[in-house]
Amino acid sequence: MNLHLNDTLAVTVFLAAWLGYNIVVDRHARAGRGLTGAMNAERRRWMQAMLKRDLRMIDTAIMAGLQQGTAFFASACIFAIGGCFALLGSAEEISAIAADLPFSGELDRALVELKLFGLIAIFCHAFFKFGWSYRLFNYCSILIGAVPMREDAAADMPAAGAAIERAAGLNQIAGRHFNAGLRSIFFAVAYLGWLLGPLALVASTVIVVTILAHRQFHSRALKVIVQAQ
Repeated sequence: MNLHLNDTLAVTVFLAAWLGYNIVVDRHARAGRGLTGAMNAERRRWMQAMLKRDLRMIDTAIMAGLQQGTAFFASACIFAIGGCFALLGSAEEISAIAADLPFSGELDRALVELKLFGLIAIFCHAFFKFGWSYRLFNYCSILIGAVPMREDAAADMPAAGAAIERAAGLNQIAGRHFNAGLRSIFFAVAYLGWLLGPLALVASTVIVVTILAHRQFHSRALKVIVQAQ
């Protein structure tokens, strides 16, 4: 297998960028900064507004939408994993196509298979993140059902506040795992650059991180949410 030093360095840069971005986003989210942090505050406001409603069909509809979106991405990851396994049978053809490209470098069957197995691992990670998020959203639906109605909450506000905090906290955790699954898919797109060579992997990683960081910390969506808050 022709795994050169450049490939090793490129994969190291890719993994370091992925891990570092996750750490930075999670740290800013806990501090209430960034798009994720702003949406965590909105999740808590949602639970507090729900406590004042007599009928909560709106809240159950929102939870159903969150679960459906999570299930969709989990199913998409399953199809992506199946597609990668199908490509393993075409490793020779992929290496032959890459050999014709002037910037891809030398590829053999074993190296192509290694790259495909890495892509499978990324989609497996995304699937487990989406699966756990789906389960947490399901638990959050139960906690929402346990929030007392407005009349009962007025009689025991400390218990109602504790129920709100439980539901909001679990909703935030579910959202964090959902976002981690989405980031896995985005970095899977960056990982595809490795099929063209180590330099392409580094370039695609930088592009993806730049796009994600801009959307997380400098997007118009963040400005709208912050202005509303």
